[in-house]
Amino acid sequence: MRYMLMHKLDEDQPGTFDPSPEFIERMGAFVGEAAQAGVLLAGEGLLKSSKESGRITVEKGKTTVIDGPFTETKELIAGFALMEVRDKDEAMEWARRFVDLFIADGVDVEVDVRRVNEGPVD
Repeated sequence: MRYMLMHKLDEDQPGTFDPSPEFIERMGAFVGEAAQAGVLLAGEGLLKSSKESGRITVEKGKTTVIDGPFTETKELIAGFALMEVRDKDEAMEWARRFVDLFIADGVDVEVDVRRVNEGPVD
């Protein structure tokens, strides 16, 4: 089963998009371990919304296009990991370990764990 872990950060919180060298080292170890375990299919961090970003919204048939930064966005997707795991429990365990990286750096984070649509769900 494939699951996507998406982490969300508050761009207004100092340091969230400027990680410490220690955080980068811990993240590298985590990514290496997930890759070695064969569960990490892809994963990337994203830049702040002020860096070459845009948003397209359609509401009631009207399309709106804006450039970043996205003001008043407390839950901005800051990165993702696509994982191949046995079940939701294993996906949640990897997500808990991922969250611990942020806790160790004093950064508030929210991680959504979502199953990828691969056809009919068991």
